[in-house]
Amino acid sequence: MADIVLATFNARYWHSAFGLRYLMANLAELQSRAAMLEFGMSENTSDVLAKILAEEPRIVGLGVYIWNVEPTTKLVADLKRIRPDITVVIGGPEVSYETDGERIVELADYVIAGEGDRALPELCRKLLNRTPPLEKIVHALPPQFDQLKLPYDLYTDEDIRHRVIYVEASRGCPFTCEFCLSALEIPVRQAALETFLSAMQSLFDRGVRQFKFVDRTFNLNVRVSQAILDFFFERYEPGLFLHFEMVPDRLPESLRYSIARFPPGVLQLEIGVQTFNEEVGELISRQQDNKKLVENFRFLHEETGVHIHADLIVGLPGESIESFGAGFDKLVRLEPQEIQVGILKRLRGTPITRHDAEWRMVYSAAPPYEILSNRLINFSTMHRLRRFARFWDLIANSGNFVESRDLIWQESGSPFTSFLALSDWLFDCEQRAHGIPLVKLSHRLFEFLTTVNGLEKEVVAQLIWRDYVRGGRRDRPAFLRPFDLPQPDQAIRLAEPAQRRQALHAKS
Repeated sequence: MADIVLATFNARYWHSAFGLRYLMANLAELQSRAAMLEFGMSENTSDVLAKILAEEPRIVGLGVYIWNVEPTTKLVADLKRIRPDITVVIGGPEVSYETDGERIVELADYVIAGEGDRALPELCRKLLNRTPPLEKIVHALPPQFDQLKLPYDLYTDEDIRHRVIYVEASRGCPFTCEFCLSALEIPVRQAALETFLSAMQSLFDRGVRQFKFVDRTFNLNVRVSQAILDFFFERYEPGLFLHFEMVPDRLPESLRYSIARFPPGVLQLEIGVQTFNEEVGELISRQQDNKKLVENFRFLHEETGVHIHADLIVGLPGESIESFGAGFDKLVRLEPQEIQVGILKRLRGTPITRHDAEWRMVYSAAPPYEILSNRLINFSTMHRLRRFARFWDLIANSGNFVESRDLIWQESGSPFTSFLALSDWLFDCEQRAHGIPLVKLSHRLFEFLTTVNGLEKEVVAQLIWRDYVRGGRRDRPAFLRPFDLPQPDQAIRLAEPAQRRQALHAKS
């Protein structure tokens, strides 16, 4: 039984609720009176409610995010119907910046706006002492790390075996990109390096080998970045994997050296390019030196074993389809292992809304609030680009077409134009962008490359077959049976030059 229940819906089973662990770690003397429950998005809300009520709580605190606001709203509504005496406290980015007219805010008893690590314990003390605050909205000041207890001891052995282990060496972001919630998290606060590395050593000793850093700008403080990279390099062993989000145009020589020392497949860098259009960047208050960005990408591609996951956004104000396509082509030529084509979202509280009138920005009213159209890209074209992004994931990012994907734009000067043509053709054939089996997708790619692009069938068949068996499959699809193809083991050996790219992708 617990007086306080902290809960949330995770986007995936293998995710872990980092925020809940921070809240639990900082409950101080109340921690023994609290329970932490994590649920999956597929779980029935009645079952979730039953598990929460089984703890017989007086307070229920819920983390609300863009991916879970809808089931969480239903959960709060049902909870208040069945047990109106239980105090419901909500927090998280979905309710921290905009509260007026939001149903979940109306249903809840209290809302913590901002980082709740210190505000939640104080609120719980007042509620348990029956001295509740008069104001519903609790505005939390950003805590400094020396005010916080780190949460890493709350990762269980089960978490370590089956979940993503999130860590952070800093909070906040110095930049003001208007589409991003991090623009509201100024200033940057750094964890004490010795304390943080001690916690990492503890996790390492418990068997953690994959660390996902959630810092928005890991390479902002080069001294700290180097120290963290040195810490892990000294403990390197096969299976170690580190994910960092990096500022794209900041990679001094000392940091280059620290990165280049790691064997291939250990480091994954998530690099938010977002746009190459400098006028668009200025419009959305994004500072980025594209020349340095290009130099850094080339260094990472040519002189390190880093896996680069690069982000590009569709739908920014001022960005036409032609401008986006030019940026996409430039990014493809820089050869990151993955390009995440993201559709612009109107995250609650972000200042991107100041462009709504001038650029006629129209967003979906439902989470995740994706852009539907703007002044330069109408709904039909935006939806076409949404399909483009989906097919890019299925073909270019999936790791299933490591060699054959480059054939798509082999004869073209524009990867964007060529892949958009494939995307349109695929949708015309399948009338869907989801649920296409791999065999069917492989066959469709073969058809497109040979009938639409006019490539030699034998060459295309060889590359698609090598891609097909690389993932461990041994059956030969019917469309490949007419061709003289090597046995699977031999095909894999022939594909070995591309194996590193596939191995890196498997880590992401």
